Amino acid sequence: MKMAIQQLQKHRKDGMPIDEIVHLDAVKKRNSDIREISPMHVTGHCTIGSQQITCQLQLKGMLILPCARTWEDVEFPIDIKSVEIFSWSEKDRDTKDDNVHMVATETIDLQPVLEELILLEIPMQVFKEDSEEAVITGGNDWSYSTDEQAEAEKEEAQPKPDPRLADLAKYFDQSDE
Repeated sequence: MKMAIQQLQKHRKDGMPIDEIVHLDAVKKRNSDIREISPMHVTGHCTIGSQQITCQLQLKGMLILPCARTWEDVEFPIDIKSVEIFSWSEKDRDTKDDNVHMVATETIDLQPVLEELILLEIPMQVFKEDSEEAVITGGNDWSYSTDEQAEAEKEEAQPKPDPRLADLAKYFDQSDE
């Protein structure tokens, strides 16, 4: 989603509305937890000044993320509202304001900004609705059990003598006689 600064100047009086569908598949390369991303609907309004543009944006779409318990796909809706400022002023280049995106060329590229907004919105963990009741049995060379199940298994298991010390146990049995 690129905009030429010269083209934006014709919208200086009334501003420029934004209503586009954007494909941000590159965000999957930046975060491996994202299994799928739907096309994002970007709406908003940009106010153009002589040296900067201020965009009020809203992104709506859907992410597919893994469930933290079952590793199954979970749909995670995205609805982000943000105000982004782009400047091509020489005096703004020296300031270290994180809220202003400096424009070095004659075009403004919104795609990296939109990707950052999505990456910031992803939670640490996502849980599927019925993941509490899901029965996880295990797989090849691993199994799943709760703490209570592990304690019960320890109590049920009889302590087995070490086979290396079996002869020593026979020795003590003989000495008692």
